[in-house]
Amino acid sequence: MTPLPDSIGRSWQLVCLSRDLRARPLARMVAGTPVALFRDGAGAAAALVDRCPHRNFPLSDGRVSDGALECPYHGWRFAASGDCLEVPGCPLAPLDRARLAAEPVRVIERHGGVFVKLAEEGPGDLPDLGEWGDADHDHFWWSQGVWRGRPLDAIENVLDPFHTNFIHDGFIRRSSRRMPVQLRTRVYDDGIESVIEQTEPDLGWMSRVLEPDRQQSRTRLFAPTTVQARWEGPKGLTLCVSAFFTPVDARSLRPFARFTTPRGRGPGWLKELAIRAFLAPVVAQDRRALARQLDGIEAFGGPRFRQGPGDLLGARVARLFHGERLEPGEEGPFERRL
Repeated sequence: MTPLPDSIGRSWQLVCLSRDLRARPLARMVAGTPVALFRDGAGAAAALVDRCPHRNFPLSDGRVSDGALECPYHGWRFAASGDCLEVPGCPLAPLDRARLAAEPVRVIERHGGVFVKLAEEGPGDLPDLGEWGDADHDHFWWSQGVWRGRPLDAIENVLDPFHTNFIHDGFIRRSSRRMPVQLRTRVYDDGIESVIEQTEPDLGWMSRVLEPDRQQSRTRLFAPTTVQARWEGPKGLTLCVSAFFTPVDARSLRPFARFTTPRGRGPGWLKELAIRAFLAPVVAQDRRALARQLDGIEAFGGPRFRQGPGDLLGARVARLFHGERLEPGEEGPFERRL
């Protein structure tokens, strides 16, 4: 199986929701690297590589003591910076704080999500995702647990409209009754976007119930692992989904999604209940599809993909995933039927 590219370590990866990081340490695997998350004395999110430098014991098995992470094996305590603060029963020499330090991991917390970056290089903050944090919109998070499948395939799946006629037949679109649309592709140096323009709503019952006035949808990859989908009607935004596909390793991922809707279209709690109820079977279908796709990839010794006339983004998603830059531009419109 192809290993994960270095671009993953250089980018911010969502590892947990803020509400999940409480008094006890939290263990996460990010691109094959074990990470221990905790809150320091000020309540800020902190992270260390999940390995005590003394005897390689998992720090996430320990506890938080006075804002520091304490290893359960010998009680060594580490600050959010990684500095060793205490070796119980022994004095620390002036240079021991750094010599015995754990490895810190960069952390930022935004809008209810905790993100880490494994490498020093790379962006200092998240990309601009627009309304995903605006106070004048309703928001909720949906954490999906760990899925079996290649992270790249999960990203390509959410960018691909043509699978919805079959994997989600009747929910989003229909395989037996297709409608004309115009497709455009917008290329950025660090991302790519698929734009669908239509004169009628999608034919699946879920689409018609949740957003009957859709005119345009835009799905953009913020390389390497963040995708934002926006659905718009005559009055503007109807729904925005910011999705984060955090690689656990080369064969699994931990997806998260933050849903954003305009205020005034019903109470936020009711919209959340409706969206979760309608999307639950769709999420389950995608989850199974990615696992079955991985079965096929492993059975034949690796991916053997051929691009078809519906694959307008081509191999560029994979190039972005691997840290390449693209030549900006716009392509289309292309007449297709979804």
